[in-house]
Amino acid sequence: MREGIEGNIAIEQYVELHQRTGVRFSWGFGSGRADLPRLLETAKQIEGVGALLAFEGPNEPNNWGIKFQGEEGGRNGSWVAVAKLQRALNEAVHADALLKKYPVWSISEGGAETDNVGLQFLKIPADAGTIFPAGTAFADFANVHNYIYHPNSSGLNDNKTWNAADPGPACRVDGLYGEYGVTWAKHFKGYSTNELLKLPRVTTETGATIGGPVTEEIHGLNLLSMYLDQYKRGWSHTAVYLLRDRVDEGGNQKFAFFRPDYSPRLAAVYLHNLTTILGDRGALETPESLDYTIENQPATIHDLLLQRSDRSFQLIVWDERIKETDSVTVQFGAPAPVIELYDPTIGIAPTKRFENARFIPLVLSNHPAIIEIAARQTSR
Repeated sequence: MREGIEGNIAIEQYVELHQRTGVRFSWGFGSGRADLPRLLETAKQIEGVGALLAFEGPNEPNNWGIKFQGEEGGRNGSWVAVAKLQRALNEAVHADALLKKYPVWSISEGGAETDNVGLQFLKIPADAGTIFPAGTAFADFANVHNYIYHPNSSGLNDNKTWNAADPGPACRVDGLYGEYGVTWAKHFKGYSTNELLKLPRVTTETGATIGGPVTEEIHGLNLLSMYLDQYKRGWSHTAVYLLRDRVDEGGNQKFAFFRPDYSPRLAAVYLHNLTTILGDRGALETPESLDYTIENQPATIHDLLLQRSDRSFQLIVWDERIKETDSVTVQFGAPAPVIELYDPTIGIAPTKRFENARFIPLVLSNHPAIIEIAARQTSR
């Protein structure tokens, strides 16, 4: 979960939440805050119980200006103060004997920088032409807010969440390319497309709001495929805005998995089903491979192979069609004694069972199918 020092905080609440659920926190300044000593002090308190995940820079300085060491920055003014704060955070964490094992995530919406301070880099390379000198280190991970719907990518489209997770220029939302490739506001040059593919990265806000063509069903399907796309395309962590609709501010608040009265939306049901089907508390030291192919695979169908600690495989195949369906066949290199098929939009029990099957026909449209293959039978 994404938390930090914005507003009044009660450390004991975070400690209790971690102890009851195991959740850990990316710890940041929040919006418009710049109190570095307080950030480090509170981080050590949650670190003491094992609840710290990472540090995060200022939230959206384009919307929330900051004041650091008497200097204002962000929004439409200079971003020098923002860069100084992020640099100071990175230096303080890496210099601390207790905290240096935790990664530092950069600011969000760095593509809005008004002057070329260099926040489009984790560490400024030589000859970058930035205000801050080469070698200035800001973070270990790039950080974006790649919301699924954006003025440059409005409406319903095939591969909606797949494209939002694209690390290259094909992404039409506020993704990695617009923040760290060529900044979206002033077009400052950052990493090449090939460099972006390998850049350590996280998403600290994404999601979709219910309204217009985005029904509760579409919202649920978007968030289901979004998690799979983000993982498949190399994002280390993904935080969805929001768990429960906010009731402390006006405007459109229909983003969340849960309504204000805590009743679950379809997104919550679907995600619960997916994580229950995939859930595995064990560990596998040496994952194996599975010989399979997907015939007639169109551009909207994606696949992800996982292996459980009992050595069974779970092959996730999902489609991102708005309309119509796609028929494909999953072929295995050797017959599988037992295969079970799951649909997270229906429930957590298998919907079909196959024995001694060498292929599985699938009709897909807008959500994943999970194919579970018994242990060892088709591994190599």
